[in-house]
Amino acid sequence: MSAAQAGRLGGDLAEVAARTPSTDADRFSGRISVQPRVLEKIAHETSASVVGVERGSISVQVAEGSKGVAVRLSTPLPVPDLDDTAAIRDGEPVLVRVGRIQEEVRDRVAHLIGRDVSRVDITITGAVIAEKRRVR
Repeated sequence: MSAAQAGRLGGDLAEVAARTPSTDADRFSGRISVQPRVLEKIAHETSASVVGVERGSISVQVAEGSKGVAVRLSTPLPVPDLDDTAAIRDGEPVLVRVGRIQEEVRDRVAHLIGRDVSRVDITITGAVIAEKRRVR
């Protein structure tokens, strides 16, 4: 191999190491593409966990835009049994709960996908009685 060929192929290892960028942003040029179904799956699993419902009862749509990712979910809302007056009295209002769910879904999904989540729209489709968990 001639010196000209070595220069075209990257050259001496020491020269290549000297030219290596110091930051991750400079080191990895190119584009990362994540399929929409992957974003939807992450948002679906995260939303079901945050809301506290089974995965099959929640519907999630994800759209990518210039300002970030938008998430739309339709879900039933867990509520205490109507006979449990103490839980009803201690519970927070529905709008406060949904606002908290919105923030938590936004933060967790953004953390997991590494992108900004610009919007989380929630449609409450009904109510489900939250199961009490027993400590064994």
